[in-house]
Amino acid sequence: MQTQVTLLTEGTYPHSHGGVSVWCDQLVRGIPDFDFRLIAVTGTGRESLAWDLPGNVRDFTEIPLWGKPPTGRAPRGRQAQLFRAGYERFLLALLDPAAEAEFAPQLYALAVLARAGSLSAALRSEDALRILTDVWNRPHVAAAAARPTLHDALTATDLLEHALRPLSAEPVPGSITHAVSGGLATLPGLLAHHEHGTPFLLTEHGVYLRERYLGYRTGPYGWPVKALMLGFYRLLTEESYRRAALVTPGSRYNRRWEERGGTAPDRIRTVYNGVDPGAFPMAGPEPAVPTLSWAGRVDPIKDLETLIRAFALVRAELPQALLRLFGGTPRGGEGYRDQCIALAAELGVGDAVTFEGRVEDIRDAYAAGNVVMLSSISEGFPFTLIEAMSCARATVSTDVGGVREAVGEAGLVVAPRDPAAMAKAALALLRDPATRASMGWDARLRVIDQFTLRQTIETFRGIYSELSARQPWLVLTPVGVEWQSRTPHGHHGPTVVDDTTVTEVAQ
Repeated sequence: MQTQVTLLTEGTYPHSHGGVSVWCDQLVRGIPDFDFRLIAVTGTGRESLAWDLPGNVRDFTEIPLWGKPPTGRAPRGRQAQLFRAGYERFLLALLDPAAEAEFAPQLYALAVLARAGSLSAALRSEDALRILTDVWNRPHVAAAAARPTLHDALTATDLLEHALRPLSAEPVPGSITHAVSGGLATLPGLLAHHEHGTPFLLTEHGVYLRERYLGYRTGPYGWPVKALMLGFYRLLTEESYRRAALVTPGSRYNRRWEERGGTAPDRIRTVYNGVDPGAFPMAGPEPAVPTLSWAGRVDPIKDLETLIRAFALVRAELPQALLRLFGGTPRGGEGYRDQCIALAAELGVGDAVTFEGRVEDIRDAYAAGNVVMLSSISEGFPFTLIEAMSCARATVSTDVGGVREAVGEAGLVVAPRDPAAMAKAALALLRDPATRASMGWDARLRVIDQFTLRQTIETFRGIYSELSARQPWLVLTPVGVEWQSRTPHGHHGPTVVDDTTVTEVAQ
């Protein structure tokens, strides 16, 4: 039987450009004899496609997080009572470590309401608001000390309602579900595993939970809201690690996070990202004017402020130097880009820093610089870095995620958020053409030896084949808010099986 894979994405393929989207497209096209189904968690659902989907993508579903809420009315009668009791236990799990065991069963119970079209209405009801307020203010709940306000409750309920929208996805049985990030993209895969025993594969390019911590640290929310939402993301991450048949991080750095999150070491396989050295050949001549180039998504996680501050120090030493930034600004990120432009002007280098926008051929971005920079505060195993290395450009990168694993001795690595260290490394390379050339050549050889696209594709072909051979014999199917078991012989009957036992049998 043809192997079928349901690919699960959030905010990336096929609606945006960038490293993860490139990875997804290469994976699907690289295994043309496998059929893919695509479920994409999007922003509003009005995003245009950035990629032409290949012919082996047989089905495509979008799940918008924002925009208008799903239609449907809140549950009534006994269903409403069950929702109130279950939602209270769900919220306690997010806020009280002693109640965390309730997270998974209540999450899957909420999914039944989501597919019936009533969850969003239930979460936007006065009942839901009242339950959260009550739970928040219980003396043993840490958030009570911050005295949560009604505004906090409205904000947290709104964020949670949007985050749970992917629970409405219908978990179609299939060979494999493959989430290409942690977090909300995992929800359809977890449901398929829970209800049909479908093997669930998780690939984390970055550390999703760490990025939520970084984002919420500066987010415009009160501490009670942050505590609730970070509790949700932490427990969802742990559930995805627990249920995954395999977790395939893009670096050993990610692997350490996944082990700390509860993933058994024998269910983790590190699979590095790869590029085609033929598609990223040695770049042409260097620019005559000393130039630093950067490529990526204009986003706070990329920490362009540190890069601009470092460039100002470079410019003080080399007054003719330029900084060219290539990459699109996602919707909603215009304020961050304007903030970076204002910073460059404030530092007196506004005329030397240019935001070039998205470039049609990313190789032009790497060729535009004598040195390619990476200033992120969080990364997995960044495509832009190994692409630049394949183009034989010298690089200066921050020591985050799998960067040091990618670079080895073929580039300079500095501490994140340290403009002085970044400027010192950039100046050393700009002033030494022989070292730049030698480092670039070593970088290309390292890519050819360790990080080719063929190696990545063949590894996932083998993983897909391995997982599709696993045939679960116990399947759970929802019946209202209760559950029945089904064996391959078609026998149905109520069963009382703890969740751990079900998982062990299904895997």
